[in-house]
Amino acid sequence: MTIHRAVVARVRPLTTTMARVTFHGEGLAAFTSTGVGDEYVRLFFPHGPDRTDVSLPDATDNGGRRTPEGRPEAPVRTYTVRSVRPEAGEIDIDFVLHGHGTASGWAAAARPGDVIGLNSPTGLYAPPADLSWQLLVSDLSGLPAVGRLIENTPDRVTTRAVLEVPDPSCVQPLPERPGVRATWAYGGNGHGPSRLAELVGAAIPPHTDLTGGYIWVAGQTDALRAVRRYLRKELKLPAERFKVVGYWMPDGDSWTRRYEALPTDVRFELESMWDNPTDEPEDLAVRYEDRLSTLGL
Repeated sequence: MTIHRAVVARVRPLTTTMARVTFHGEGLAAFTSTGVGDEYVRLFFPHGPDRTDVSLPDATDNGGRRTPEGRPEAPVRTYTVRSVRPEAGEIDIDFVLHGHGTASGWAAAARPGDVIGLNSPTGLYAPPADLSWQLLVSDLSGLPAVGRLIENTPDRVTTRAVLEVPDPSCVQPLPERPGVRATWAYGGNGHGPSRLAELVGAAIPPHTDLTGGYIWVAGQTDALRAVRRYLRKELKLPAERFKVVGYWMPDGDSWTRRYEALPTDVRFELESMWDNPTDEPEDLAVRYEDRLSTLGL
């Protein structure tokens, strides 16, 4: 893993709730995109009022990171890369502006010359070789990935995108590509109950012919538990036919505190679920998420 130093080149509002920040700088010279449409990076933000002072960690031999001795630890958040232009040495990242939180607050005030750090990217989207159609479902947080996935999709593949945003002011143009159909729904996104599970069920009802298909769903993490269960247990999709990616959790800091307050034996039970290599990862994920739900998490 490499940690890159990135400088804000420009900021452009996209809608009432999203802004695009373009980064450049010599520190990005070694940035290598995976080319996967939903690739993500961890962003390292300034720890204080000086927007150019970032404690960039050092990469360790085991793939981790270590803050230099005597330096404060930088706040870290995970974001999708919207686009990469190697010839210009630029990267675009779109930020949801929701009025609170480290990343959103930083992005709302971002200006040229601001500095952040970011690591090497990782992608999750992995359709099967026989892909002929795909369903992309997300809330506001997944719009950048949906846009890039559409851009990268071969013309022979039919794409349906179902997108949940707070209200019509949050709708933004999607790339124009052959065979793409988009549907916008309003709600969720911290302003009301998420409809992601409902939207997936309506787009892919039981007994749908799933031959040649791939389903990618991203957004509010706890709302995706029902989505994963539906795809895996009811539709009985093999793991290579879908990807469910949690991007955010309402009041995530409170969730973390409640998880860490669980009795030691309960936390051990949860962590031990992942120790059985004979179980399919998606089945483990369903069991893990079901257990979290029974614990009120």
